[in-house]
Amino acid sequence: MKKKAIQDYYEDSLSHCYGCGTNNPHGHQIKSYLEGDETIARYKPDEKYSAGTPDHVYGGMVASLLDCHGTASAAAFACQAENTSMEESQKPVRFVTASLKVDFKNPTPMGVELEMKGQLRSISGRKVWVDMSLTANGVVCATAEILAIRLKE
Repeated sequence: MKKKAIQDYYEDSLSHCYGCGTNNPHGHQIKSYLEGDETIARYKPDEKYSAGTPDHVYGGMVASLLDCHGTASAAAFACQAENTSMEESQKPVRFVTASLKVDFKNPTPMGVELEMKGQLRSISGRKVWVDMSLTANGVVCATAEILAIRLKE
């Protein structure tokens, strides 16, 4: 049986995000997974997301990928902190971005699978801070930190 992505547990009414919403057929359909104490997502951008040169991904796309992976990571880490799973949670576990800081380290190459990883920094009430990286072929292209806020019921 294939493991469900974090985004697959979002309620239908909260699944229209362009980056990760399962109910947005025009979006990126990013899928993030909790693996131990980190989250992982992989994505290969289409050529239409090129930067100033056709062999690099534009920065807005990189930020978009990290944004959606970050909020999914926050949901998974919140459940983990509550000793439950996305599947078992009795209330919706959905986060939105309050702050996203991206540092571009190297050009992001086009035509390869990108890997995003997230690690929990801290949780305080409805706030979750996640540190992330985006790599291509093992090279760090960007690092990021997100402050995600849990939606109220």
